Amino acid sequence: MSILAVGSVALDTVKAPGGSVDEGLGGSATYFALAASLFAPVAVVAVVGDDFPEEAFQIFVDRGVDCAGLERREGRTFRWCGRYEEDVNVAITEKTELGVFGEFRPVVPESCRNHPYVALGNIDPLLQLAVLEQLNGPRFVAVDTMNYWIDRQRDDLAEVIARADVLVVNDAEARMLGGEANLLAAMTCLLELGPRYVLAKKGEHGAVLMARDFEFILPAFPVREVADPTGAGDTFAGGFLGFLAASDDTSPANLCRAVAYGATVASFAVEGLGITRLAKLTRDEVEERLARLGDMTRF
Repeated sequence: MSILAVGSVALDTVKAPGGSVDEGLGGSATYFALAASLFAPVAVVAVVGDDFPEEAFQIFVDRGVDCAGLERREGRTFRWCGRYEEDVNVAITEKTELGVFGEFRPVVPESCRNHPYVALGNIDPLLQLAVLEQLNGPRFVAVDTMNYWIDRQRDDLAEVIARADVLVVNDAEARMLGGEANLLAAMTCLLELGPRYVLAKKGEHGAVLMARDFEFILPAFPVREVADPTGAGDTFAGGFLGFLAASDDTSPANLCRAVAYGATVASFAVEGLGITRLAKLTRDEVEERLARLGDMTRF
């Protein structure tokens, strides 16, 4: 089954443990789409400027990503500049240039409005709601957010979350939005906002999936040398939803399997600078590492 992904496509400049990237392809929708397209067809809705490199666009084409909703506008593409120090789980932002992304108003092409699986990246909650209004009854909606929107537009965000099947956040965002220091307590509070599931990403410490009647906890696949953690969370979400869409099975047991796929794909992404490792990743490599993760966590 097909996936619609709405978010940012950017040019990233990053100083990471494995080296540096100068205006490489990045953004939440990019990492998500490259991961999800390993499993299922993906369409991207985003905006880039007239300076967006053709070679970057070709990366989407090579992975079969539908770019009918990737709007090109006059102006500069969204740019993010950051670095990592000792704690690779924390990105330090040095500069952000919104460019055309600052006026992004997502328009879903008619050809994409029936996609059954939808991923709403961490954009303005009002824009997330506007996207949902353009769709024709999606089967499964995943919603991401970030501390900026939690702090400034909590009521709007709550309205989006109420319409989500799964809320995907990192552990700090879960605690901030749930108002609890304990992660499981915070996730329990988030379920009261209306989603069927809450998925908390914990970086190198794995992930927690929670519903009202069960919890599933999975460690991350151990990566000995992290080159660049940029986009790992979006990659995780892409692997997770990509597997769900491919299997077209949203049962609790299959969601747990999807978490394992998300963790596995993310483990590859951090081994290369920017999207370099992810763009060359194959499904066979994922399946082989997934089996290793299974061996490590079985007792």
